[in-house]
Amino acid sequence: MVLTAAIHSYVCEKVEHLEAMAPSLIAAHVVIMHDETKKKRYIVKVHLALPGPDIHAEDAEDDLYAAVDLTVTKLAQQLRKNKTKRRESKTHKLRVAKEEMKRGLRS
Repeated sequence: MVLTAAIHSYVCEKVEHLEAMAPSLIAAHVVIMHDETKKKRYIVKVHLALPGPDIHAEDAEDDLYAAVDLTVTKLAQQLRKNKTKRRESKTHKLRVAKEEMKRGLRS
């Protein structure tokens, strides 16, 4: 498949949106495949390298731009979930430390 300037700029714009959600993003690897023999002709795979576990998403659609949009939506959901998990873990640790200080188990 020939990568046109329009497709390249569209994918870059979407990845920049993900970068705004995760400023610690190290790298993004995007693979676009085209297969005329299948019903959903365009397959988009994205791998985001982050500190800690990496994030992957894949989607197949009949329209390339729809496949990119759905893949980015999946990645955004995973990034939000990851951020919430980290934030709740930090809050939980602070709550446990306060409770230990209150009970005199920690100085």
